[in-house]
Amino acid sequence: MTEPVPPNTARPPRGMGPLARREARLAWGLLMPTLIAVALVVILPLLAVFWIAFKPIGLAELRPPAPVVREDIRGDLEEGDPDAYLRYRLRNSSQDQRITGVTLTDSWPEGLSATEMDPRCTLEGASLSCDLGDWEGGFRDQIRIPVTADPSYFEGPDVEASAPVITGSANNVLTSFSSFTLENFARIFQGSEFWSVLGVTLFYTVFGTAGALIFGLFAALLLDKSFTGQGLLRGLYLFPYVAPVIAVAFAWILLFDPYSGSANALLMQMGVTSQAINFFGERPLALIMVTLFEVWRYFPLSFLFILARMQSIDTDMYEAADMDGASPFQKFRYLSLPQLLGILSVLFLLRFIWTFNKFDDIFLLTGGNAGTRVLTVNVYEQAFALSNIGAGAAVAVVIFLMLILFSLFFFRVMSREEGL
Repeated sequence: MTEPVPPNTARPPRGMGPLARREARLAWGLLMPTLIAVALVVILPLLAVFWIAFKPIGLAELRPPAPVVREDIRGDLEEGDPDAYLRYRLRNSSQDQRITGVTLTDSWPEGLSATEMDPRCTLEGASLSCDLGDWEGGFRDQIRIPVTADPSYFEGPDVEASAPVITGSANNVLTSFSSFTLENFARIFQGSEFWSVLGVTLFYTVFGTAGALIFGLFAALLLDKSFTGQGLLRGLYLFPYVAPVIAVAFAWILLFDPYSGSANALLMQMGVTSQAINFFGERPLALIMVTLFEVWRYFPLSFLFILARMQSIDTDMYEAADMDGASPFQKFRYLSLPQLLGILSVLFLLRFIWTFNKFDDIFLLTGGNAGTRVLTVNVYEQAFALSNIGAGAAVAVVIFLMLILFSLFFFRVMSREEGL
C-alpha cells in the first residue's frame, strides 16, 4: 500500500528577499544626493515661505534685533583739547523689539586715560565694561567719556583700532516657535482688492494660455508643409520666445506709446481713431494688451512642440483619407487633433502654471498699474513696496495652493480623458 502524496505546499515568497533589500538600499543611496539637492533648492525655501506667511513680520524684521555701537573720538587730543571725549553711539536695530541684558566691552589703547567715567561703565586697566540694561524698540543713546592722551597714545594704534563688543538678548519673531497668526491671510481675504487681483490673474492666465496654444497650433499647421524658405520662417517664428524679455517689452512700449508710437500714428492715419490711445495706461485695454503680449511671446514654444508631434504622425493615414475623399478640415478633426491632444494637454498644464506665476512681463509693461495687477505683482508690492513680508508670503502661499488644486484637477479629470 502506497502512502498518500501530501498536497503541494509551495507558495511564492512573501515580502522582500535579501537581494531585493540590498537593491532597495542601493537605489536609495544613489537617489539620496538628488533628494538632498531638491530639498535644499525647492523644499526648504518653500517651507520658509510657509513659515513667514504665519508670522506678523515686516521686511525690516527679517534680521533679528541686535544692539549696535559706533565708536569715535570727539575733540583734538594732540592739541590737548580739555573737552575731548570718547563717544559710543548706541542704538537698537529694531523699532519695536526689546533687547535685554545689553553689555559693552572695549579695549583701550595705551596712553588713553579717562578723567571721568560714565556711571554705567567701569575701567579696569585697559578693559572697559558697561552694563547698559534693557533697550526698548527704537532705543538710541550715547556714552561720553572725557579722555586725555599722553605721547605714547600717538605712537600706537588709535582707539578705533579695536572694535567694541556689544551683546544682548532679543526675541526673534522670525525664528521663534511662537507668534504664529492668521492675521496675514485675514488681511488678504478681507480686502476687496484681492478678489479683483485674482480675477485679473485668471483672465490673464486663461486667455494667455489658450491664445498661446491656439496660435502655436495654427503656426504648426502652416509650417508643417514643405516649401521654399520653410526653415527661415520657422526660425523667425521663434524670435519672440528667444529674444530678451526686457528688449521685447521695451519695443512694445515704444510701438504703442500714445505720443510717439507707430501704432497710434498708423491708426490715426487710417482714420480708425481721432486721438491717441494709451494702450498700456487705460482699463481694460492695458490688461488686453499684456495678455496679447503673453500670447505673442510664448506661442513659439507651443508651435515647436506641436510641430514636432505633427511630424511624427504616420502619413499613411492621411494618404488613406485622401483616397476616401476627406477634406482638409476632416483630416485635421479626425486624424491630426486626436494625435495632438496629449501634447496639447501637457502644454496647457505647463503654460497655465507658468502664466499664473508670470511677473516680469507685466511688471515691465505696466508695473501692475491700469488694472493689470496680478497675484505675483501683489506679492512684490506687499513684500517690498509695503515692507510687509508676511503678507507677501501669505499671497505666495495662496498662489501655491491654487496651482496645487489646479494640478490635482488636471490630473484627475482632464488628463484621464487624454490617457496621460
